[in-house]
Amino acid sequence: MKIDDFKLGKGKTFIIAELSANHGHDIEIAKETIRAAKRAGADAIKLQTYTADTITLDCDKDDFIIKGTIWAGRKLYDLYKEAFLPWEWHADLFKVAEEEGLICFSSPFDKTAVDFLEDLQVPAYKIASFEITDIPLIEYAASKGKPMIMSTGIADDKDIQLAVDVCRNAGNNEIILLKTSSQYPAKIEDANLLMIPDLAKRYGVLSGLSDHTSGELVAITATALGAVVIEKHFILNKSIGGPDASFSLDEKAFKKMVKAVRSTEKSLGKVDYSLTAKAKKSREFSRSLYVIKDVKAGEKLSDENVRSIRPGFGLHPKYFDEVIGKSMKCDVSKGSRLNKDNIAI
Repeated sequence: MKIDDFKLGKGKTFIIAELSANHGHDIEIAKETIRAAKRAGADAIKLQTYTADTITLDCDKDDFIIKGTIWAGRKLYDLYKEAFLPWEWHADLFKVAEEEGLICFSSPFDKTAVDFLEDLQVPAYKIASFEITDIPLIEYAASKGKPMIMSTGIADDKDIQLAVDVCRNAGNNEIILLKTSSQYPAKIEDANLLMIPDLAKRYGVLSGLSDHTSGELVAITATALGAVVIEKHFILNKSIGGPDASFSLDEKAFKKMVKAVRSTEKSLGKVDYSLTAKAKKSREFSRSLYVIKDVKAGEKLSDENVRSIRPGFGLHPKYFDEVIGKSMKCDVSKGSRLNKDNIAI
């Protein structure tokens, strides 16, 4: 599977910097954030395409007042009015990303956003965790034939299966499911990263992580568990503030995470039981059979005059029981390698 020219699942994790609300309603901050994401080592920058009116209602009823999060007490409409990225910025931000060599795409939150993003020729769609149950939106986005990245934070197995089935029924099998803890910020103990390989196996898709924890530990662990995508909120400077600042990484922290992920990828290597030249050289320090005291020709070998010791130039230790009781063909001095040429077979 490819997103633009990036091949997923080929040993390099696709690292997405999530702009989200970290723009301070200043397009120049948004542009510089994209440039900083490139400097920090991201492969892609992701936007969010909605308005307060396309995502909720301007309503004062209790249902529309946020509870139990860092935004508790705020009205949904007011939060999204503060957080949304103006649609008229998108073309300019896509252009900056292209200039920087970053892949740029977005999360649509309704069908009008999908149509808008189609005009911008986005290479993929990201379905946010709270939209995993919006089946008409998923079906419409999937019908465009582009990779579908879907966060699973508030979904149970039936929700996930339905979302996957909807994509496939639309003729789209390019699906990536992201393990997400839909907490802002999220606790490490709630990460449940073992879900990452299970998502891939259970649903026959690629899988990864959308991370809302602090630091890079969860991203590193996800990489070791086979995540092909890691998404992390990115902010130019936390002093910008905004709804997502508390769980976003700045350039220095994001760069540290990217470096750690890339090192983890290198450490994983491949399944290969053959020995490298270095490993073969190191076998010189392994055990082998040596004569540990002078032995005369015709004298029998025993555990009194033969031992398995370092280095590894002598006969393999697996032959120890076989050679005990055999006679020496010639005189052999202490410290000589035992081999089949000096044993009377």
